[in-house]
Amino acid sequence: MAQFIKLVIIFIVWYLSGLLVLKKNVKVNYTRKINHFTLLIIPYLMDMILRRTADQDVSSNSEVDIILSAIGLLLGLSYFLLFLKPIRERFKIIHTAFLSIDRPEDRPNTLLWISTQSIANFFVAIPFASYLISINKMELVFIIMIINGIGDGLAKPIGIRFGKHKYKTYALFSKKKYERSVEGCACVFITSLITIIVFGPLFSQTQFIVALIATPILMTLAEAFSPHSWDNPFLALVGEILLFLILSFI
Repeated sequence: MAQFIKLVIIFIVWYLSGLLVLKKNVKVNYTRKINHFTLLIIPYLMDMILRRTADQDVSSNSEVDIILSAIGLLLGLSYFLLFLKPIRERFKIIHTAFLSIDRPEDRPNTLLWISTQSIANFFVAIPFASYLISINKMELVFIIMIINGIGDGLAKPIGIRFGKHKYKTYALFSKKKYERSVEGCACVFITSLITIIVFGPLFSQTQFIVALIATPILMTLAEAFSPHSWDNPFLALVGEILLFLILSFI
């Protein structure tokens, strides 16, 4: 039931975002980032709320958490089936929700890219979340979410508005090149720096110093060189490996 509720909440956000595109001419670049952030944060927030409500011993339920995460992955896969062309063309509500992610420059690969990167996000996130649960530091997962959601979310609009130093990057399953900017990447650097400072009390002094130096640099490089429309899983993978190394060996 909890997994179903997550998908319902995510769909509602997508639908409302689609209405903004349809009725208010809001750019898909903005609504798409809202939807990405929803995909990232809703599952974690609900899991944390349910875990605290149940008042369970998290260390004794790691296997259950992994199973539930796997179920969530399967449900997530089925969620994207809703947006297949024959279905979205038949149901107006689904078509409206799809408008919130359908960037013109991504067509005809919109659904392919967003579904594959979301699946990749799940596979990257599940082991890291299980690790954080085992050391009772689940709150640190929000470091990755904030950098991914806010830093990467601002990169595109900032790059469009203020970007003067452009470069090209490839997309998966395509030979077409897409434009990015150094100014957009700077959003990831600044967001990473601020986020580590905010979560600093959860680290030891040495861990904090290493995280403060390494995280902005590595996360910025991950965003800069990741394939178009696949930057979320690349950012998550780099950030989670870095945090794992810091928490485990420093």
